[in-house]
Amino acid sequence: MEVADEFLTVVPVRDSKVPQGPALCIEAPAWAAFIGELRAGHHRH
Repeated sequence: MEVADEFLTVVPVRDSKVPQGPALCIEAPAWAAFIGELRAGHHRH
């Protein structure tokens, strides 16, 4: 997975094994919330 961080409003994410493939663009606040949850360990059951 590759994540581009040079954009202000969106975070493009793509499969690093297929770099010419499409990117999923996630709104920056949603990405920040997602990463915050991962760091807090809330993804574990």
